[in-house]
Amino acid sequence: MKNTVNIEHFLPDTEATETLGCALAATRPAHAVVHLHGDLGAGKSTLARATLRALGVTGAIRSPTYTLVERYPLADGGEALHLDLYRIADAGELEFLGLDGAEAALWLIEWPERGGAHLPAADLRIALALEGAGRNVELTPFSDVGTHWCKAIVQEWPLARDSCVQSRGR
Repeated sequence: MKNTVNIEHFLPDTEATETLGCALAATRPAHAVVHLHGDLGAGKSTLARATLRALGVTGAIRSPTYTLVERYPLADGGEALHLDLYRIADAGELEFLGLDGAEAALWLIEWPERGGAHLPAADLRIALALEGAGRNVELTPFSDVGTHWCKAIVQEWPLARDSCVQSRGR
């Protein structure tokens, strides 16, 4: 990968995390895999929900903590998979989820380290860490797709706040 762009930023509140989700949605490549890292309560699910909402998902966006995977049709005709692997005991359990050959436009995977080689490789790694009332976020690309995505996010993020507020109907 040439010209890798890492992004580090402080998100002071939930709204800032949601704004990042809007920037991710606004700049999303046609197909991408995102690995979400962070301790419990770091904001992984908040970021995933905001991204899905900004991609046009309507209705309830459920946490996949117990179901392990939730599938969402996207406004552009693709499908997003949101996985939460916190509760799996062994990566082999993923074989029973029917993900083999899944052609999702977007994978949002919480606790990907528990899935090992049973998961697609990340294009983008997002690490969230609590800091006071906010959180630090680091976006690291792991493919050319991820690098291009990060470059687009750098340009979109300052504008995402207004478009996200409008898309949520505020």
